[in-house]
Amino acid sequence: MQNTDNTTVERELELKLVLSPERAIPVPARLAYRTDDPYAVHITFHVGTEHPVNWTFARELLVEGVFRACGHGDVRIWPTKVDGRGVILMALSSPDGDALLEAPSAQVSAWLERTLRTVPPGTESERLGMDEGLAELLATTVVTDELWLRDPWPSDESQDGEL
Repeated sequence: MQNTDNTTVERELELKLVLSPERAIPVPARLAYRTDDPYAVHITFHVGTEHPVNWTFARELLVEGVFRACGHGDVRIWPTKVDGRGVILMALSSPDGDALLEAPSAQVSAWLERTLRTVPPGTESERLGMDEGLAELLATTVVTDELWLRDPWPSDESQDGEL
């Protein structure tokens, strides 16, 4: 049964845009997880322009990135320590450029825990109603297959002198 109770788990926090090993600037951000998009996390960066920058990627990637380096291509995430503080680094690449962002581990982990309590890992598909949709599709397919099994042409064998 599809769960239509849509919930959003949000967290405002300050990330750091790492410009060089010695220089970083604060970037206000919002982490969002929506139960109607249960496999994804959304991060909105407020970079001082009229339009914020939005990134969406797999929640599983962020969960793994809290513990070990993961990802490739556009999104790479890994934990480290900076000045004795646990942080999560996110390297984001797009046609517009690359960014290295530093997020506080404790705040990201606490937010992720809330998302995992809201939709436990392995139950995401229940949120999408995929099982019901697939069952409906397969039930329809069975009926369609029965039509394909019928011979649309009468037998070519002629009966007693018929042409």
